[in-house]
Amino acid sequence: MGELFTPTHLIVLAVVAVVLFGGKKLPELGKGLGEGLRGFKDGMKGVTEDTNKPTETTHAVTPKPEESVK
Repeated sequence: MGELFTPTHLIVLAVVAVVLFGGKKLPELGKGLGEGLRGFKDGMKGVTEDTNKPTETTHAVTPKPEESVK
């Protein structure tokens, strides 16, 4: 009971998947799942790149003192 998925569990899951979805639908489901995971990884990669990017520093501009009117 120490392992989460034994080979027997994987075989049973594969048989159940074939029965539920059919042989023709499984490749389409696998392709969709793979594309979704790839998109998620690319999105997370973009987020981590944005957080690691140094931010631009802003410079404070001080106004000139008003000249006295004579």
